[in-house]
Amino acid sequence: MKKSLLCIMSSLAALPAISHADSPYFSLQDGDGFKRFSVSVGALHVMPQGKAQPFQVNTAVKSGEVSKNGDIQVDTVLNNLNPDVDQKALATVLKGLGFLTGGQLGSGLSGSAKIQGLEQWDNPGTGLEADDVTTLGIMTNYFFTDHVSFEMKAGIPPKVDLQGKGKIYAPFSAIATPQIGNLPLEFLNIDLQNDIFITDLEGNGPAATARAWTPAFEFQYHFGKTGVNKFRPYVGLGVMYAYFNELEINPRTEQDLIAAGHMIANIKEGNAGASLEGKLSKANPQVELEATDAIAPIATVGFTYDFNDKWFAVGSVSYAHMKNETTITVTDATHGELIRSKADIEINPLLAYAGVGIRF
Repeated sequence: MKKSLLCIMSSLAALPAISHADSPYFSLQDGDGFKRFSVSVGALHVMPQGKAQPFQVNTAVKSGEVSKNGDIQVDTVLNNLNPDVDQKALATVLKGLGFLTGGQLGSGLSGSAKIQGLEQWDNPGTGLEADDVTTLGIMTNYFFTDHVSFEMKAGIPPKVDLQGKGKIYAPFSAIATPQIGNLPLEFLNIDLQNDIFITDLEGNGPAATARAWTPAFEFQYHFGKTGVNKFRPYVGLGVMYAYFNELEINPRTEQDLIAAGHMIANIKEGNAGASLEGKLSKANPQVELEATDAIAPIATVGFTYDFNDKWFAVGSVSYAHMKNETTITVTDATHGELIRSKADIEINPLLAYAGVGIRF
């Protein structure tokens, strides 16, 4: 019984090898006339085709949140009056009050504000786009037959510039209620509205940089025949994986985002007037940039030209339909997350490759 079982197991183990040897797609017989492995090295030029996708911003200031105004300049109030509301009489009162107080409303008089617009908003016309980049490409192929192969595409991971598009504004609005002592003067409510400038994404060079790791894996079909056709076109289909690290944000953009973090922190600290005046809060905002990994289909058309049975030239063009998500956060040890901004980056790269290889 044991001997019979051993024979059966041996037969089953040999079956894949026999099938593999007889298969016209995975032939391992001698005399096929082609070499199993090839590797090539050359220039890989990556041309992203995607368009900028708008940033969506969330902050720690909830819609309808009430904050103390603290000390605030009368001119600050006047410069942020809602232009769509007739408040000429109120503006006259504020100017007269400012004349009496030296231009400043103290915390005992400025009261509080019910704030809208900062919890979440979209930014049409903004986003990030990846620049073209050239790096050293390495392509390795294993040939199952003279026609079918499996290719791994790689290269030295390049630093990619992410160009910013558009300007980001915060759509601030509030109803400010002055007070005398602890008595709110609601009949003097002040309607405030202004788009507060945050940053110009395209005004200071690349908004960010990242190192891109983008290996790809393809099954390919090669036309023609080894030893007969020196020029052999091929097509391929597979997947590309993208991983990004060493992300760095533009220093000027980072400063703008830190200032925005102070603006949000001032509101959380009950000092909303200081947020409109661009003053520092008690917080220590830190900016972090992250990008998600991505997997995408990739298709290739290319050709090889044989100099002899070992050396060959190769050229190809590939396209991958790919996008990932970029997140910028501004945080503080005391307040936690102050700002979170997200945008998709449509990469959709077109990859052109030209190199020289060897078969063995």
